[in-house]
Amino acid sequence: MKPLLLAFADQRGPASALAAALDAETATIGRHRFPDRESLVRVDGDCRGREVVVFCSLRDPDDLALPLLFAARTAREFGARRVGLVAPYLAYMRQDARFHPGEAISCVHYAAFLSWTFDWLVSVDPHLHRHAGLGEVYAIPTRCVSAAAPIAQWIGANVAHPLLVGPDEESGQWVGAAAARLGAPFVVLRKNRRGDRDVEVSLPDPALLAGRTPVLLDDIAASGHTLIEAVRGLRRLGGAKPVCVVVHGLFADAADRALLDAGAARVVSTDAVPHATNAIGLAAELVPAIRPMLARCRSDRFPPPPP
Repeated sequence: MKPLLLAFADQRGPASALAAALDAETATIGRHRFPDRESLVRVDGDCRGREVVVFCSLRDPDDLALPLLFAARTAREFGARRVGLVAPYLAYMRQDARFHPGEAISCVHYAAFLSWTFDWLVSVDPHLHRHAGLGEVYAIPTRCVSAAAPIAQWIGANVAHPLLVGPDEESGQWVGAAAARLGAPFVVLRKNRRGDRDVEVSLPDPALLAGRTPVLLDDIAASGHTLIEAVRGLRRLGGAKPVCVVVHGLFADAADRALLDAGAARVVSTDAVPHATNAIGLAAELVPAIRPMLARCRSDRFPPPPP
């Protein structure tokens, strides 16, 4: 029996591409919002005796938390063998330590919530800081997919003579992996963050830009301020306008438009987060990570509600 892939209506695009690559049937998770802001969730597909895959990029994790819980538990009520989560963008990875007294370590608590709700998890390039892998915080089987190959393929097909540029030290791992696949040079800049929207970025040696198109590559663009400052700095050095490529394009407050206004030639993202800038599909990368999860032995784990 084919697996059943469930997705909310606003994520049907990348979900449909994944279902086709996975040879899965698709159905919608219906959602109605009452005037008092409570949600009614409806699972439209036939879950009986099937492996159910919930596809949900977690761009608005607070808004999605309870609907995800309701969808997973409803699928189980209707006979799903197991319910897994494919979250190309995995939220709540930033706060993985207590930086000030009284703060919640939300990374750990969110992992506990998803581990209680689902049987397994597949994600794309999670923003790991102090943890070596998701297995250190998640209590369910997890697999991580790299977007380096499709990003490198897109750059190779669309940018002549690229110089890959990481806007900060944390981007180095993604930039290095993509550059190695392309056989292209790369440089990683340094960031001095003074606040959520106050960022200073170092500049590369201008000689590196001669005859090349800079490609700014980052894993997440939320406010976009780091990338915006990097674009402005590169434009001051002259040469070709930079292309911005992002794995997870959150683009709060129209940050993609701000990047173009700052001087970027183009802004593209993977479909890890549905957005108008999506140009790089990840379905082919996700399928090899999902299949082993579907092939695992059946789990009858259905934890009771917490006290």
